[in-house]
Amino acid sequence: MIDYDRFLNDNLVQVKPSGIRKFFAIAEEMDNVISLGVGEPDFKTPWHIRQKGIEYLERGVTRYTANAGLIELRNEIAEYYKRRFGLEYSGKDEVLVTVGGSEGIDMAIRSVVQPGDEVLVVEPSFVCYKPIVEVSGGIAKTIVTVEENEFRLMPDELEAAITDKTKMLILPYPNNPTGGIMSRDDLLAIKDIIIKHDILVLSDEIYSELTYTEEGHTSIASLEGMQERTIIINGFSKTYSMTGWRLGYALGPAPIIKQMTKLHQFAIMSAPTNSQYAAIDALRNGDYDIQKMRKEYDMRRRFIVQGFRDIGLDCFEPRGAFYAFPCIKSTGLSSDEFAERLIKAKRVAVVPGTAFGDCGEGFIRVSYCYSIDNIKEAIRRIGEFVKELKDENKD
Repeated sequence: MIDYDRFLNDNLVQVKPSGIRKFFAIAEEMDNVISLGVGEPDFKTPWHIRQKGIEYLERGVTRYTANAGLIELRNEIAEYYKRRFGLEYSGKDEVLVTVGGSEGIDMAIRSVVQPGDEVLVVEPSFVCYKPIVEVSGGIAKTIVTVEENEFRLMPDELEAAITDKTKMLILPYPNNPTGGIMSRDDLLAIKDIIIKHDILVLSDEIYSELTYTEEGHTSIASLEGMQERTIIINGFSKTYSMTGWRLGYALGPAPIIKQMTKLHQFAIMSAPTNSQYAAIDALRNGDYDIQKMRKEYDMRRRFIVQGFRDIGLDCFEPRGAFYAFPCIKSTGLSSDEFAERLIKAKRVAVVPGTAFGDCGEGFIRVSYCYSIDNIKEAIRRIGEFVKELKDENKD
């Protein structure tokens, strides 16, 4: 009998599986489940984007592209960031097209992090950052953000976390799971600390277009002295409802993008060809689609926050992404207990806050990228569940 443990990567073995997937597995075995768990838009990819992908398939354009992606697409990405966020990038050597934003995060971390390097991870946050750092041999060091500060990264928290081993800060805003954002003033408050300590920033901006403030999204790379030390990760999944097309991108300093492209070349070769042609059309002609979807998400956002408050659960008002992060501490249950009992009792799937870091205890994540009818019914069922818990406690 082969001892496979002897062959496996110890760093990978120590990584826990994603805490998000447990409740999806339960939901798959049950009928009449409303899932508020997946961060996937319920909109179809806009027709003009699908049509462009179909067109290139019908024309037989199915070969590999350049490793870094079609130069036409890279130039469009650079033009988009100039138009939307005032940043100048060279499509030739400062843009890399990836298989989703997730691959971009992986390539960025593995291209920079060496054994013993410390990487600061703001939590609660998306599940992939810490595992990738750890598999790369780095040390993931958590900075906990709190509801009282609207889940923003505060300057004193950042300063206290930095050591002489710190190489990178991962800045995940707009934030998954909290919906928190960092305004321009918030970013200015941490900029000088980052420059003083000479660290890099990985800015995950996948939800940048889903920002519900008048100011909108500010990229930290747009601040003086920050473009040269920032790697931006973005993509098409959330903004254009293109999750299954598996297309993202990275923008950053040419020396870093060069190494990311090398790793991408060996691991992936190139992103899907027809997806790249569809993405060119999305960037050129998709502004109206973004506005339409953002308006709908904003309506759902306000509805779901008020819905939770009406059933007696405190709920921070998210100003970005498409998640709410209600507090369930008043029920007396842990996040895992709440999620597990809810799905079994009321057929509603949510994600326990602890899936996004230990500091998520006492919260659940719910996605509002579902129809308003599903959201209404889910809130009604959760309200029943919370009332039944209160009645139990009285007894």
